[in-house]
Amino acid sequence: MRRIQRQTNSDKGSPKWMVTFSDMMTLILVFFILLFSMSVVDASKFQAIADSFQDRSPFDFNPSIIPFENPAEDRVQKPDPFERDNSSFQDFLDSESEQSEQLDELLLEVLEFLQARNLMDSVNAFRDERGVVLVLQEQVLFRSASAEVIDAAIPFLDKVGSLLEAIPNIVKVEGHTDSRPINTHQFPSNWELSGARSSSVIRHLIDNNNLRPERFISVGYGETRPVAPNTTYENLQKNRRVVIIISDPTYVEGELY
Repeated sequence: MRRIQRQTNSDKGSPKWMVTFSDMMTLILVFFILLFSMSVVDASKFQAIADSFQDRSPFDFNPSIIPFENPAEDRVQKPDPFERDNSSFQDFLDSESEQSEQLDELLLEVLEFLQARNLMDSVNAFRDERGVVLVLQEQVLFRSASAEVIDAAIPFLDKVGSLLEAIPNIVKVEGHTDSRPINTHQFPSNWELSGARSSSVIRHLIDNNNLRPERFISVGYGETRPVAPNTTYENLQKNRRVVIIISDPTYVEGELY
């Protein structure tokens, strides 16, 4: 007698484990979307919210249902942190404009002095982003291998000193040499010579004028900042110089090159 086989009902569709797996993956995706949305913060809005918590009392938003002991007294109203005061900014702009005009007038006076004394070939005066720059060749200020200011340089330095008395700007004095080495008891290298020359100029300006020492910066660069290759006599002469920079207050000196 033939045995009748019963047919078993097979489950249709995806396996049961796949449903659970799909739910888990969906939750993980939502979790990462939330993390991403919370990581992107508008800096300006965040700062505005932080300022509101710092400058405003919670009772300004949620008044207490219990009356104050002195309800008739006026409460002190704090200034609005979002209210802009443009007066200080305008004062800053006016001050910058005034200082720029002072530097322009100083440069004009220096150029007139140089032209009257026939010093245009030995002293170069110009204006750039640093301020008013005066480039003095060695022969205008010093003898060879010396850091003592010569008598012929005194009228020009006195003129510069009198102009500096009228403005409060910081003054940077740089000493530069050519590439020829020096080895004396007083100046073992060009570093000492360039530093001594910048210091001598500053000392003369301070001693002969009513100028505060803290306004000055002395730097000796030696032969490391040539303006021309040290290959000819003319170029060597150009590199032996002292640079006086009457600084523009808005200028920020960058890194050394």
